[in-house]
Amino acid sequence: MTLSEEDYIKAIYHLGKGENHTVSTNEVAEKMETKPSSVTDMVKKLSEKGLVNYRPYKGVSLTGFGQKMALTLVRKHRLWEVFLVEKLDFSWDEVHEVAEQLEHIKSEKLIDRLDKHLGFPQVDPHGDPIPSKKGEFKKAIKKLLSEVPIGVNGICVGVKDSSAPFLKFLDKNNIALGDTIAVKDKEEFDGSLHIQIKNRDIHISQQIAANLYLKITE
Repeated sequence: MTLSEEDYIKAIYHLGKGENHTVSTNEVAEKMETKPSSVTDMVKKLSEKGLVNYRPYKGVSLTGFGQKMALTLVRKHRLWEVFLVEKLDFSWDEVHEVAEQLEHIKSEKLIDRLDKHLGFPQVDPHGDPIPSKKGEFKKAIKKLLSEVPIGVNGICVGVKDSSAPFLKFLDKNNIALGDTIAVKDKEEFDGSLHIQIKNRDIHISQQIAANLYLKITE
């Protein structure tokens, strides 16, 4: 596959939320920041290669082969993110763009050794699961902080928004993966939350809460 074809395969995978749902070409165009006509041309090529199922006006989904290729790309991307954070001291808001380039490296031997060198990590710096070489991974049972009831505690296990501005906000407010967060109160007016984290009581907006995943502990 070309780099562009790989980018499309991964985009379709993420739009289908890893469940291989059918997505519209308009959704793909928005994610790829291109014209729907360009997407149509590309998915026809991918269909000819046996990577996607495409029906005009119905949408596109990955074939079994396409799903396998997408998971390989996701695995490489997330392993490189771990490497950049743990070994090269990148911050978690810097790694995505670099990993987007590194994920296209073809050497299977290199990725296998990278996985071993890192100790076979299960999640990337944003809390997302890393597929194994066979494309297998455990789906985390998690809830958005905005949906957690008052009085419940949870461990921060991931972010929905992995954009640099949001991750910088979390760093600025000393909120990180692995932190225990307790929901103390919720404002009825705007859905903002009063939470306790690291023995600190802070107030966060509904938008922030809707982008943090928790694993419920009690």
